[in-house]
Amino acid sequence: MTGFQPLDWLVLVAYGVVLLVTGWMFNRKAAGDTEGFFLGGRKMPVWAVTISVIATALSAATFVGGPQQAYAGNLTYLASNIGGIIAALLVAVLLIPRMYRLGVATPYGLLEARYGRAGRQASAIAFLLGRVMASGARVYMVGIPAALIIFGQPEETQALIPVWQIAAAILAITLVGIAYTLAGGVKSVIWTDVIQMGVFIAAILGAIFVLMNRIPGGIDVVWDTLANAQAPDKTSKLTLFDFSTDLTRPYTIISCCVGFVLLGLASYGMDQDMVQRMLTCKNAAKGSASVIAATIMTVPVVALFMIVGLLLYIFYQRPDVMGNAAPGSQVFDSTRVFLSFILEEMPAGISGLMMAGLFAAGLSSLNSGLNSMSSTVVNDLYREWRSDRSDKHYLAMGRAWVVIWGVVLGTFACICIVWQRSDGQTLIDFALGVMTFAYAGLIGVFLTAMLTSRGSALSAIVSLLTGFLIIFAMNKPAIGLVLSFFEKPIEAGYPVINPSILTIDWIEQSADQSLPLALWSGVWDYAFAWKLTIAAGVSTVICMLGSPDLRQDGAK
Repeated sequence: MTGFQPLDWLVLVAYGVVLLVTGWMFNRKAAGDTEGFFLGGRKMPVWAVTISVIATALSAATFVGGPQQAYAGNLTYLASNIGGIIAALLVAVLLIPRMYRLGVATPYGLLEARYGRAGRQASAIAFLLGRVMASGARVYMVGIPAALIIFGQPEETQALIPVWQIAAAILAITLVGIAYTLAGGVKSVIWTDVIQMGVFIAAILGAIFVLMNRIPGGIDVVWDTLANAQAPDKTSKLTLFDFSTDLTRPYTIISCCVGFVLLGLASYGMDQDMVQRMLTCKNAAKGSASVIAATIMTVPVVALFMIVGLLLYIFYQRPDVMGNAAPGSQVFDSTRVFLSFILEEMPAGISGLMMAGLFAAGLSSLNSGLNSMSSTVVNDLYREWRSDRSDKHYLAMGRAWVVIWGVVLGTFACICIVWQRSDGQTLIDFALGVMTFAYAGLIGVFLTAMLTSRGSALSAIVSLLTGFLIIFAMNKPAIGLVLSFFEKPIEAGYPVINPSILTIDWIEQSADQSLPLALWSGVWDYAFAWKLTIAAGVSTVICMLGSPDLRQDGAK
């Protein structure tokens, strides 16, 4: 038998009951004010915050995309953690202590002293836009396995899951996430992350154990096979460091030490989804310790998922090694290689545990995203507009915004179905690339504020817009979607929407039909880390053009 069996459903339901019980426990002690709902009363232990940061950073993108990354390529994605660790150290030294000193509830409170209220609010809005895109992409990734469980595997000749099935699954996941987030605020989110991280790790260790027992010959055969195998780019499957200077390769050492440092600074220091957790600690030292510990501990966890991908490569792609133990099915779509293995090859009960681990990752991202966006709206936007209301009123507004953002996230997750399929990237590359839309401008604004005395409210706003527009212009599916409505061909092709599977296809055109935009299309192939570096660099220069004198005018 393949697919979910009764024992799998029992395990998954048991996991759901655990979540309901913990939610009820936190609901009994529901936050009575905004500090409790958004900051947990600043009483959360460092170890719990550390685990929560790890759970948020990994998400369903790692659970589904990590194995895909190694299955289809090599181990170079692991090297991106170099940039994350460097960024975490900078955040721990430069940003977290300053936030605690000023007593702010979001990182955007730091900007008010430099750029005034307008600069702070513009940065908060940029975060909200970016978080919708980043969390929406992760919800989409959870929708893939949820659709497989609810509706079953597609026919073998069909490489893609029907769009409506993923959309229906996204709706169900979003409703669960909204309900749970309303239960107890950020405190319940953090403690749930702790539980979900345990399930997360148990699931991946279970997968490694099963795969190692299914592959004949043991670890020696596995190592020899991988050492002599090549990824599509002709490198070894075991390649960890890529020393290439090719800007189209995503995880070179140069991009890890430049682009991924910027990405880490934005994630850990400028994204309320992460920062909110660090601000729940008792003091700055503990908040800083949590982010450093989290980035270091993330490395071995990600490595486990990459190991699963390498083992899946042998399992599905090397019948010469598997022999009579070779699987009876094939994988047509690498985005669901791990999911296909879970549903078709895992023993009953273990499949349920694995899917519980995946949903743990997905709900962790969704819960934290809803709470952080609600926190930002109330603290950085609504309080400025209605400063005379009671704390009880702000708490009620925070809960209302959880629902509103849940609807928005679910909607964008459905858009991601088309976007990712048109882009053709791996799930991790897609998730990281989506994050850069808002991060580029935020990096420019924060770097200017932290490292210079330049900038104004106006230049900060222009910087945020510029970063977004540059990233948009460097994204082929985004440009293709726009051009498809105007039916304008360019040198790279003629973009049309394929109604049968909802993707943006490109029909080849002759050079005499091209537009000047064709000159720009070469950057579409750049890795997302370099797109972020270019956009963040331009945004920083623009923000620095603002005069400190003009800043005072913008602050009024």
